[in-house]
Amino acid sequence: MDLIKRFLGYTAVDTQSDENSSTVPSTEKQKDLARLLKAELEGMGLEEVYMDDKGYVYATLPANTEKKVPVIGFISHIDTSPSMSGKDVKPRIVKNYDGGDIVLNKEQNIVLSPSLFPELLDHKGEDIIVTDGTTLLGADDKAGIAEIITAIEYLQKHPEIEHGKVRVGFNPDEEIGMGAVNFDVERFGCEFAYTVDGGEVGEIQFENFNAAKAVFKIQGLEVHPGYAKGKMINASLLAAEFIEMFPANETPATTEGYEGFYHLIGLSGEVDHAAATFIIRDHDRAKFEARKAFANSVAVKMNDKYGKDTVICTVSDQYYNMKEQIDKVPYVVDIASDAMKLVGVDPVKVPIRGGTDGAQLSYKGLPCPNLFAGGMNFHSRYEWIPVQSMEKAMMTVVRIIELVGKREW
Repeated sequence: MDLIKRFLGYTAVDTQSDENSSTVPSTEKQKDLARLLKAELEGMGLEEVYMDDKGYVYATLPANTEKKVPVIGFISHIDTSPSMSGKDVKPRIVKNYDGGDIVLNKEQNIVLSPSLFPELLDHKGEDIIVTDGTTLLGADDKAGIAEIITAIEYLQKHPEIEHGKVRVGFNPDEEIGMGAVNFDVERFGCEFAYTVDGGEVGEIQFENFNAAKAVFKIQGLEVHPGYAKGKMINASLLAAEFIEMFPANETPATTEGYEGFYHLIGLSGEVDHAAATFIIRDHDRAKFEARKAFANSVAVKMNDKYGKDTVICTVSDQYYNMKEQIDKVPYVVDIASDAMKLVGVDPVKVPIRGGTDGAQLSYKGLPCPNLFAGGMNFHSRYEWIPVQSMEKAMMTVVRIIELVGKREW
């Protein structure tokens, strides 16, 4: 099957995850794509094709060589972000992009413009897949799925490329940080793997944020406003007060590269009670621990001022920087870099300002850097991906498998 046809078929399936759900997967509709993938992999003649009751799909391309080669794997996630609807996606291909504005939706005046997204100009002359501006595209990470499966199909058609056993795995709920939690590393049985979940062409990522979530619960005291003097404690005003205590220049909008941040992602409140949720991020482990300590200190200061247990802060770790694990097996990055060069791509080692399933998997004993899938503006109505980038990502997977097969282990 054609790579792009396969990808467009996947985008037709709504797989949006839900961070407020307590089920696994968080949305039952993710299993619709999981079942489709299972059937497709079986139809290709792969072995050990399996889908569990949580929507995780695994399969094997058997080795075609007697040479001793480590088992490697490739992983992408099924779900799309809760940030933007993934239902009724209407993709179209802008052929031979001319470098100008792309009108996504004339009626709603939604325009994808290089004036706002200058990286578009790096892909002038290429074929750009976009949406109609009312949904995200789903290249994160359906592009990765399509690239992995098409790479496997390519190897099936080119038996002259010797390779060891290759495993593929597709999981739900990556976008809500739960994708790796129920990933069966033992069943997967790989010495190392790669997630195909990155952005721009050439990206190889093996450094990600250390991540935590801080939830603040604020207890106020509601009194009739006509008789409130000296009695009322307005929880919403307290929330506003302690939010101001966080450094204004350490937010996602003011940081880049290795700079960490505090990000207010949720705020609700009344007079009687309020709540605020922050995510805390930093690549450096010591700075990360200091940020968590600062969040707790804010609650302490508020309680010193307004009384014990007025503000209760709960900080919970989410994932850690995979670099600590990848540094133990540097050849995993070297192989990917060499593979990119073989397909005419300059490898770019960039830190992830976020996390991937590979971070958690690396700490579960499966070293797992992240490779580019080619998409841009993830989680947005302005999401887009060049056809040529997808083709390069697919061939990078092929060349990694080929290089692992040629290497002396």
